[in-house]
Amino acid sequence: MRHLMNPLDFSVEELDKLFDLANDIEKNPEKYAKKCAGKKLATCFYEPSTRTRLSFEAAMINLGGSVIGFSDANSSSAAKGESVSDTIRVISCFADICAMRHPKEGAAMVAAGKSKIPVINAGDGGHQHPTQTLTDLLTIRSLKGKLDHFTIGLCGDLKFGRTVHSLINALSRYEGIRFVFISPEELRVPDYITEMLREKDIPYAEVIKLEEVIGALDLLYMTRVQRERFFNEEDYVRLKDFYILDKKKLAKANQNMLILHPLPRVNEISVEVDDDPRAVYFEQVQYGVYVRMALILTLLELV
Repeated sequence: MRHLMNPLDFSVEELDKLFDLANDIEKNPEKYAKKCAGKKLATCFYEPSTRTRLSFEAAMINLGGSVIGFSDANSSSAAKGESVSDTIRVISCFADICAMRHPKEGAAMVAAGKSKIPVINAGDGGHQHPTQTLTDLLTIRSLKGKLDHFTIGLCGDLKFGRTVHSLINALSRYEGIRFVFISPEELRVPDYITEMLREKDIPYAEVIKLEEVIGALDLLYMTRVQRERFFNEEDYVRLKDFYILDKKKLAKANQNMLILHPLPRVNEISVEVDDDPRAVYFEQVQYGVYVRMALILTLLELV
């Protein structure tokens, strides 16, 4: 039995197979329509979610399976004080696989240690979000045709953004990647990440102004400033509109640059950008369904 806690749990070769499967699902959905018949996915979400929870549910339904679970800690026995360990023991009696989101870092790992079924980390605090990373990698590979030799700019909340941390770690295994970190001083990428990049001799730059570097990027990964990760409202209000990508800024970008965003967005990408062919964040959502379908099949050993 295998779990997914971290995007590095899969080797580069295993990821290639997973993405090949996801692309085949995209092209031949009918071939996979009954692969999970009789199987149940439990979605245990202790934090709010739209895309992640619904894409997991859509993925399982597309595979012919069914879904049980909860979308709020207050609607589960966690509200009565039940531990994650006890909850997963119970869920293991009902379902064949579980996707869990929790505000505490390491909660999914605790669940995996007690579970009788595969557990997928669907986000744990500001730590990891591996299935969003798989979504990002599949989107890049499908639209760029490769996962190596490009410059990617990551912009916004690089301190608390679990999607950013997971993506940097995952891309650090591919050749020829150069990172550009674009953030205010208060939201810079954590030291443990820059230390890792230095140890691996992977080039990176840290800047404050997006306009200064946008012309050198092959990919721009925008993120929102996350109110739920701040300790006080004053800091959030001061930083929430620090970056707003609009047509004026985009005019300086390469015509082949892709704009990604894990969503939800607030103000960091103007709606006027949505019609630009370089904006692929809604396509990214669709790729998220395909890669989660591929992941469910892989962890349930149905391929």
